[in-house]
Amino acid sequence: MVGFKNRYMTLEVILDPNKEIAKKDPVIITTYNVTKAIKDSILVNFGECGLASSLGSLQVKYVNKITRLCIIRSSREDHQKVWSAITMVRSIADCPVIFTMLDLSGSIRACKTAALKCDELKFEQHKLVVGSNLSAQDTQEMQSNLELIKRLEH
Repeated sequence: MVGFKNRYMTLEVILDPNKEIAKKDPVIITTYNVTKAIKDSILVNFGECGLASSLGSLQVKYVNKITRLCIIRSSREDHQKVWSAITMVRSIADCPVIFTMLDLSGSIRACKTAALKCDELKFEQHKLVVGSNLSAQDTQEMQSNLELIKRLEH
């Protein structure tokens, strides 16, 4: 039996710094929102055939709405197409965004390591920015997100 060869991308979603943003984020980054934005970008830039070929293994494995970190899986054959479509995404739910690639790896284990490191650093940065306004709910949610990364599998 032959296993599928996948690529795992660790990405950060950056809200457009040129747009005036209220105290709360204008959009909550969810698995559904990210998946829809990527699929729409593939459809626009590569057509229906490109979308159909990449849908077999395209999956958003993890999204953290606090640190805006995502892990996306795609097949080895289509990862460059997915990557280029991700760079062309300009908005999620009518909010301008930019994706930044933090890591590209061939195994979920290497991706988990990079994502854990990035997520912990991003949360420390978030704590410094928020200061005393950090709620216990945010801390609890971040801990559950870190546990979710540790449990990621194919």
